[in-house]
Amino acid sequence: MTARIIDGKALAEDLSAKVAAAVQRLTQDHGLEPGLAVVLVGNNPASEIYVRSKSMKTVAAGMRSSMHKLPDTITEDELLQVVRQLNDDRATHGILVQLPLPPHIDPHKMIAAIDPAKDVDGFHPVNAGRLATGLPALVPCTPLGCIRLAKSVHPSLSGLAAVVIGRSNIVGKPLAQLLLAENATVTIAHSKTRDLPAVARRADLLFAAVGQAEMVKRDWIKPGATVIDVGINRVPGEGGKSRVVGDVAFAEAAEAAGAITPVPGGVGPMTIACLMLNTVRAACASAGLSPPDL
Repeated sequence: MTARIIDGKALAEDLSAKVAAAVQRLTQDHGLEPGLAVVLVGNNPASEIYVRSKSMKTVAAGMRSSMHKLPDTITEDELLQVVRQLNDDRATHGILVQLPLPPHIDPHKMIAAIDPAKDVDGFHPVNAGRLATGLPALVPCTPLGCIRLAKSVHPSLSGLAAVVIGRSNIVGKPLAQLLLAENATVTIAHSKTRDLPAVARRADLLFAAVGQAEMVKRDWIKPGATVIDVGINRVPGEGGKSRVVGDVAFAEAAEAAGAITPVPGGVGPMTIACLMLNTVRAACASAGLSPPDL
């Protein structure tokens, strides 16, 4: 292994400490306590673990956390009413509706119902449009974390060739917009891309966000490139237990890359830290205050 390992956990802890300090200043100087409300529908074990982690990090940063755990039998109209109540709650500055939702509930309708000023996931069409047109916006947390991880290796991304494998509204598309804002030269690749390995090999910055276990191999990587692995996939492990791997074949990719994120311990912790950051920014905006420069 020759690649530098990008320690997402350490970088997330550093950002979380800065967020906590900013929260303390807001509380002391302005009496403003940022509040995050998380809505969880049903009993998805992975979602429950993720939401618990978010709530713990929120409280650890000195913010107010509220959990709204609802049965999977809730109707769409009932869930919309919960979202509207949170929109009207002045003590709630950020609203997160945990995905996936039960099949009978339209996730697009739920996201559109959230006040864009409280949309700390950055998924609302208003925030997506503002990001695309270069206006200030709440930005999806995973792409925001990816940019911070990349900049821990390259303080300036200007002029670098970036390839994003994946075109989802949650990661691929907003990540491409953020890279363009950093003056990188961006290619979005996907399952229909011709000769995908050759496209990937052109990248100084390679972002894998396809949800396919260990798809990106060593020969996909330009020697010395920085590789950011967004994937979280469960595969069979020893003794009948599962293990978590990314979209990149880590061991072999690390022999070619200059820097690489591990899974776990890379993008995941930064996603939660960026959620805390977005909540503070939303709280500041609600009070007409300039956001902290973090």
